[in-house]
Amino acid sequence: MTNSSATAQTTLDDVAVLIPAYNGQTDVDSTLASFEESALVHVLIVDDGSTPPIVAPTLPNLKIEVLRMAQNGGIERALQTGVDALARRGFRYAARIDAGDRAVPQRLAKQRAFMQAHPNVAGLGMWTQVVTRTGEPLFMLTPPAEPNVIRRQRFFRSCLAHPSMMLRIDAVRTVGNYRAAYRSAEDLDLFVRLMERYDCANLPELGLFYELNEGGISATKRRRQIGSTLRLQLRYFNVANPYDWLGLAKNLLHLMLPYRTLQRVKRALLTPRANR
Repeated sequence: MTNSSATAQTTLDDVAVLIPAYNGQTDVDSTLASFEESALVHVLIVDDGSTPPIVAPTLPNLKIEVLRMAQNGGIERALQTGVDALARRGFRYAARIDAGDRAVPQRLAKQRAFMQAHPNVAGLGMWTQVVTRTGEPLFMLTPPAEPNVIRRQRFFRSCLAHPSMMLRIDAVRTVGNYRAAYRSAEDLDLFVRLMERYDCANLPELGLFYELNEGGISATKRRRQIGSTLRLQLRYFNVANPYDWLGLAKNLLHLMLPYRTLQRVKRALLTPRANR
């Protein structure tokens, strides 16, 4: 699948940034301030019962709405509610990002142009630079671009960085939207269901700075996330796909090793030799 360099868009009116938030007003503000597009950027913040409530920052070129949940129900419910709300508002694409992460300039225009040109692509990610809370670069995530490779390796590696994704809203709702059946692995659950009917792809260029947060889901709810991932692997296991076997072994290893040990191994493997 070819990369698209088209960035000149007269409008992004059918695209909305979808950001679930639970507290963390400062992170929300810095994330939204990172968007640089040539057209007006629409944003829906789903405030998942924050105390105090999240307030929409005043930023140039952004039109921001806050949808408040009555109480904290978890990211799965917040994302499901957000997708349904965007559908009611007539948006075609939802661009995911999480509070604390930063977008690369023109990310939305590039992704929208690609998805317009490839109507069977229901989810489009980008390469991701992982950084510390202070912005120090750690390692790059450069997953495959081609849908067939992503589909084959879906349980072996993180082929789609959730906060970098642009999603086709009608496709997401067709396959059942986000759901809480696989808690803390709601993204993989959605991607697997999307790939049963559509394609998922990546633009092979930097689109996101992902903040490695020791308080994030991957750290604080790690065992639940791994358990959900293993259940997904068994539900969709393909005995003829060697990557499914490798992915199963990998996640069993993740279940046994401490989180910090895994992060050290990942940094050692992904950090360029020149930077070690």
